[in-house]
Amino acid sequence: MNDALLILGNGCGGTEVAFAARAAGWNGPITLVGDEAAMPYHRPPLSKAYLSGEASAASLDIKTPQLYEKFNIGLVTGTAATTIARRERHVTLADGRTLPYDRLVLATGGRARPLPAAVSAAGAANFHYLRTRADAEAIRTGFVPGRALVIVGGGYVGLEVAAAARKAGMAVTLLEAAPRLLARVTAPSLSQFYLDVHRAAGVDVRLDAQVERFELSDDSSRITAVLCADGTRLAADLVIAGIGLLPNTELASAAGLAVDDGIIVDDQLCTSDSTIFAIGDCARARSALYGRSVRIESVPNALEQARKLAALLCGRQPRPDSAPWFWSDQYDLALKMVGLSHGYDQLVLRGAIDQHSFSAFYLLEGRVLAADSVNRPHEFIQAKRLVNQRAVVDAALLADDSIGLEQMMPPQ
Repeated sequence: MNDALLILGNGCGGTEVAFAARAAGWNGPITLVGDEAAMPYHRPPLSKAYLSGEASAASLDIKTPQLYEKFNIGLVTGTAATTIARRERHVTLADGRTLPYDRLVLATGGRARPLPAAVSAAGAANFHYLRTRADAEAIRTGFVPGRALVIVGGGYVGLEVAAAARKAGMAVTLLEAAPRLLARVTAPSLSQFYLDVHRAAGVDVRLDAQVERFELSDDSSRITAVLCADGTRLAADLVIAGIGLLPNTELASAAGLAVDDGIIVDDQLCTSDSTIFAIGDCARARSALYGRSVRIESVPNALEQARKLAALLCGRQPRPDSAPWFWSDQYDLALKMVGLSHGYDQLVLRGAIDQHSFSAFYLLEGRVLAADSVNRPHEFIQAKRLVNQRAVVDAALLADDSIGLEQMMPPQ
């Protein structure tokens, strides 16, 4: 097979497609294109170890430069794709080059959702989103003990930044527009747990907080304060917004592909064009496990889709789909989540929340839809099995910490 495989997006998913396809037998040209000048790198540490200075820039590299040469994978960095010519089967780059393809993979990821109030602070040197390594480096220079940081958004990124900033000795205020933290992804009792943890660590968490505008320095070069809708004024040396992600679907939409909060793909990860595929944060696929269309913002999900697509492109049988999972590091907490809890009718807690060692299981008519675990790595592995096997469990037994989860696995 000498067909050309072109991959747009060189994050974890796109890079994995390239190497997995080569390993699975793709013999033709493979080219990986990314708009950042840096070598492909891991993003999750940006709000964790890298932000806190515990990880080096080199440790973020997905692959060493030598491996791209070894596996004959062309790497184009610092140049964005601008158009897809489906009839001619080529992609035009911002520098004017055109790259041909026989199979095209869109792994374009997403970008930070803009904060409406930030329009008034365009160009302010101390306002940041956190999506790229450059963002993390800019934020890290502002991590000065005693200075005031205001974080807008109480999702996982916001909470991770808050933990890193407190470790650096900053005074941290976190503003969340919803009445509780992580309202879209976790149960009220878990929201309260995260709230208690951060307040105990010294973070001033304010719920139902709407940012109205920013107060700027005389020359408009810096934000001096955050002004909330209730009249609150918060002095700020550094402001970070983390209010979600927008999938990068514009390229696909302009090419006439089906898009609806993500590039629509079938169970083979194929778009409405049989030669174009999409994976990762930018793709919306039907989940057989949950029976609905979902777009998952998760590195493990992007990697699984990448390996599946590589196998399919090379005529191999992929592994069965599994439930998406996620992780977060905050203070001394190792948080891991598996599955999608939407629609649950019962929450079962197992372990001791006050000791920061527990799991929370989301059930629907007894079936385990999802689970969150805190500092229980072995139990998380078993929880993944329960979710993937659609296990129906007795809630009372599940809550009993003396009974092993392996006893609740459905028969094979």
